[in-house]
Amino acid sequence: MAMTLRLTPGQVEALRRQARVEHASMQEVAKRALEEYLAAHARRTPLDVVLDVELDRYAAAIEELSRWTD
Repeated sequence: MAMTLRLTPGQVEALRRQARVEHASMQEVAKRALEEYLAAHARRTPLDVVLDVELDRYAAAIEELSRWTD
């Protein structure tokens, strides 16, 4: 699938330099960067997502539990 990616002149130049360093096309470098970003951010588990949403809801109870001692 084709898409248009609008970059600032600075981003284009940085991408061009990186492509030159890697002896790759700008497209290859951009695709690889996108794949790395998605892989790094896809590692969140469903539990992480639930905690992000529900933690505030149970903050008072968690605070109270943290004061308990054996």
